[in-house]
Parts: sequence; C-alpha cells; structure tokens
Amino acid sequence: MTAQPATDVFEAHRPLLMGVAYRMLGRVADAEDVVQEAWLRWYHADREEVREPRAYLVRVTTRLAIDRLRRVQRRAEAYVGPWLPEPYLTEFAETAPDSADRAVLADTVSLAVLVVLESLSPPERAVFVLREAFGYPYAEIAALLERTEPAVRQLAGRARRHVAERRPRYDVEPGLRRELTERFLAAAGGGDLEGLMSLLAPDVRLVGDSGGKAKAPVRVLHTADKVGRFLVGAARTAPADRTHRVLETNGGPALLILTGGRPDSLFQVDIADGRITSVYVIRNPDKLRHLIAH
Repeated sequence: MTAQPATDVFEAHRPLLMGVAYRMLGRVADAEDVVQEAWLRWYHADREEVREPRAYLVRVTTRLAIDRLRRVQRRAEAYVGPWLPEPYLTEFAETAPDSADRAVLADTVSLAVLVVLESLSPPERAVFVLREAFGYPYAEIAALLERTEPAVRQLAGRARRHVAERRPRYDVEPGLRRELTERFLAAAGGGDLEGLMSLLAPDVRLVGDSGGKAKAPVRVLHTADKVGRFLVGAARTAPADRTHRVLETNGGPALLILTGGRPDSLFQVDIADGRITSVYVIRNPDKLRHLIAH
C-alpha cells in the first residue's frame, strides 16, 4: 500500500476516530493528539497484514485514549472550580441524516453525559462509548480491548447504570432547544429577569467552568432565583463591544459570546418539559481558543 492510499484510508475514518477519542477524553486538543498518534501508528504499520482497517484504527485510537485518559484524570484533580468538557463542534444533521441516529450521537456527546463519563474508569468509559455511541457488538469490543465478552458485558452494564443514575434528565429535540436558547440569550443579554424566570425550571442549575482563568462561579448555582440574578448581573457588566454567534456544539445549539472579536464565553442549556434545567458556561480561554476560526 503506497503512502497516498494509506492517507486516504485514514482520512475516511478520521471523523469516527475523532468521535471516539473526544468522547473518551472530553478534551479537543487531547483527542486530536490521540488521532495524530493513531495516524503515525497506521502509517508505520505493516498494512498488508491489516485485514480490517476500521477495526485496527478504532482499536489503536481506543487504547491510546485509555492511556491518555489515565494521565489527564490525574491532572484534573488540581482543576480550579467545576470542570466541563471542551466544546466540540458537531454537525450531526450532515453526518447522520436519520433523526434517530442523530439523537443517539447528540446524547452521547452532550455536556451532561460527558461530565458523568468523567467518573467512570477508563475501561468502562471505552466500553460505553463504543457500545452506546457507535453500536459496536460486545464481541467486537472484547476483541478491541483484548477482554472476554462476559467481562465487556459486565463493564457495559456497570457504566450504563452509572450514567443513568447520575445524568440530568433532558430533551434533545433540536428545534425546541434552539428556540429556548435564543429566547434565553435575548432575556439574559437584555437583563430581563422576569423573562429569564419564565424560561428557567425552579430547580435549574448553572455550572461555570473558568479553570481559575476568568470570572465564573466557583460552585454550581442552584434555583431559578440565584441563576437568573447571576445572569442578569453578568449582562449588566458586559463590555459594550460584545457580540454573539450561534454554533452547534456537543450535539445542540450553543451561544458563543465574543468580546472584541475574541471568544469570551460559551453558553449551552439543557431542556426538560419546555423549561431550562441546566445552564453551562465555559469561560476557560484554553477551552475556547479552537472556536476562533468558527
């Protein structure tokens, strides 16, 4: 196999590999590094011996991601304040035209689920991602991870129960999410506390991630009153040159706030029963840098 076909094969699988690596790590830069290392392994491999390039590439990427996850979990212990995943640009409407497939992909890459996945062991997380996000059969996952099928089924059951118990309930219907996200922006940006309160569920929570590098709540805020007043107060002190852009990140609409043309904050909300149940605010500049070109 010459260099060009090797590149073509890898590039055809890159979106899948990036999807696996990001769900494993919740960090765009780390996922990109893992995929780049997988490319180097692929390029230098004896590809004539590889019967199934897809299986080989997913196996390499998953194992590299497991190794890196163990390292980044140790680093996360020193993180300042709540931790949220780096926002990941998604366009599932293009890559998954079937609405059911789109819903599954959006759910497994959502901020709420990725936060819960952080508490899984690396093998549990790998099994959950491969099974729930990409529909791999247990036997194939067992081969990829070099474990027995019963062991993989046990890991999958444990991970599924853990996620079901801990993730917040939310609706993934895209039209409703976009409508409420835009109404949320109008109310919050305009300092309209009454309008905000009509959108927020009574037990809404706000999770702010700054990593200690920008202003954000150092603890999760709870209740509509506290969340609403915080958002209105933040709007009143916002710079005059603030602009915004709507992006699709982590399977749903998000509001990217720019100051002087540079990313300042990213807001995303979860919806349940027509009300906003969670507000995620990412202000760590390291997590927003890759959004500049978008």
